[in-house]
Amino acid sequence: MTRKRRFNQNGIVQLLPLLILLAIVIVLLFIKYPVKIPQGVISPPVTPTPTSTPTTRPTLTITPKPTIIPTQKPATPTPIPLVTSNQLPKTGFASFNVSSDVGTFLVDVGAGDVSSTRVVIDTASDSDCTSNCPAFPLSTYVSRRNAYAGINGTYFCPAESAYASCGANNSFNFLVMNINKYYFNSSMNVYSSNAGAIFASSYVRFVNSISEWGRDTSPDGVISNYPLLVLNGNINFSGSSDSKLTVKTTRSFVANKGNLVYIGDVFNASAEDVAHVLHTLGVDNALNLDDAGSAAFWYGGYKVGPGRNIPNAVLFISR
Repeated sequence: MTRKRRFNQNGIVQLLPLLILLAIVIVLLFIKYPVKIPQGVISPPVTPTPTSTPTTRPTLTITPKPTIIPTQKPATPTPIPLVTSNQLPKTGFASFNVSSDVGTFLVDVGAGDVSSTRVVIDTASDSDCTSNCPAFPLSTYVSRRNAYAGINGTYFCPAESAYASCGANNSFNFLVMNINKYYFNSSMNVYSSNAGAIFASSYVRFVNSISEWGRDTSPDGVISNYPLLVLNGNINFSGSSDSKLTVKTTRSFVANKGNLVYIGDVFNASAEDVAHVLHTLGVDNALNLDDAGSAAFWYGGYKVGPGRNIPNAVLFISR
């Protein structure tokens, strides 16, 4: 056993010079004949990957969902239905439905007593005018005369292309005595069959034909137009073939019951309808005024309109 181990050690010692020589030869061979490695297989230099800084994970904060408080809807006001009344107010303004023998109609009406109210007709022109005549909105007449109520006046020829056949010049040809006591269109109304209304401090008079009236300047106001709807408590107009009077539209009127004068409008009505409505309300007399696009009614503010500019208007002025 001891001999065998010594032999091995002696053998390695004897081979050591030979192994060193072999290693030197191999090194010399590598130097003389270096091994060429193909470029395609040369691995690029490895760039060291920097150590990433660990990202701090955010702390999840749970925000409680807000409690939604429902917004209380404002209460919708219940519209007050218009009353149906077949009675005229004694004073002031009223709007109501009238149930007549020809149907139910909405009526706006204002009242004035001639003992405390001057009923006058104001005109845009100071004298007769047949061409390029002035015209104002109803509010202008009201404000410049300090009136508390007013309504559009006579039929006229508006300065609009649709009225070219009559001159489109804001002219009117009805007899009117204005606030300055001037009688318009006097010569052409000597034999006029148009109806009329006369307002004074102690009386109100309606006539079937304005030719029945002279040129007295003592009243507060005089106006003519057509048709006369009610006369002495009776229906005075029973229809016409004139489309201006048969079409359903907003129709203005001036009426009286004793010394109370009423101005107002009946809506969606023909002239015949208005006669029946005002008869139902018990007026003594009523005269039709201009309508539709000219309709305008003021009582502390516009109730109807303003509509187009008009050449004359009926006003209530406190005495």
